Amino acid sequence: MAKARKKSRGQAENTPTLTSPDRFINRELSWLAFNTRVIEEAENAGHPLLERLRFVSISASNIDEFYMVRVAGLHEQVKAGVSILSQDGRTPAEQLSAIHAAASELIARQQQNWRLLRGELREAGVSVLDVEELTEAERKWLKAFFMAEIFPLLTPLAVDPAHPFPFIPNLGFAIALKLKRKQDERARNALIPVPSQVARFIEVTGAEASPQRGARRFLSLENTITLFLNELFPGHKVVSHGVFRIVRDSDIEIAEEAEDLVREFQVRLKERRLGEIVRLKFESSAPKICALSSSAKSRPIRAM
Repeated sequence: MAKARKKSRGQAENTPTLTSPDRFINRELSWLAFNTRVIEEAENAGHPLLERLRFVSISASNIDEFYMVRVAGLHEQVKAGVSILSQDGRTPAEQLSAIHAAASELIARQQQNWRLLRGELREAGVSVLDVEELTEAERKWLKAFFMAEIFPLLTPLAVDPAHPFPFIPNLGFAIALKLKRKQDERARNALIPVPSQVARFIEVTGAEASPQRGARRFLSLENTITLFLNELFPGHKVVSHGVFRIVRDSDIEIAEEAEDLVREFQVRLKERRLGEIVRLKFESSAPKICALSSSAKSRPIRAM
């Protein structure tokens, strides 16, 4: 009887009180948990393949928006020295640390699902190719397409002390390159912003004279560009290259006492384009071309 009373008292001590932070779930971590549910839908084999792929895409888009607004707001609080605890008892810095840990797990799960779905799609007749898998006919067709549709939209940029790091817009893709000039082996760094006017995946199915019936083959835009780097940098040897992507602070705060709300919104929307970087995603093969000095301000960058 005494043991039962002692156990009951121990359980009562561990039960959150009305003022305990343990009664609350962190808002940001709760959002990430919800997005995990989206990934679980992508893992549901009962859904059609393309619907599962759509769920992975939705999850990735949600993460971008989460960083642009919610995480950006926490960064501003840390920058301003705010130490007020959230309802669950965390400082803004502690919330950021927990968010990055949870988001990293979620993103790894997204990548795992993409790899699995890519294999299943291939079995179903829809292939997202690597450059090495292209046939000669496909390479020939792609070169003609590249020169006619993509090449005129590309603007290769040098990155050196005389050419500061260019501005990369929010959600913008770019290819970083480390080059060597063939004439004197001089090293150079360059950047190619990936144009948004071209579809992200290019279908090469029709390149073959007699394509496999029902099969569809695609190559990503960035891989198409890297396939023809010699057209962009004649006289140079490509040492390494990799794609990176930037997510900027897009949170908008409007003063309620503003005299002209329309003008206030116009100003804030223009400023949002120049928001600070809150997240940087890059391939493991991406070269270290320079510090993001002109486009990234003093805020720490999260590499995912």
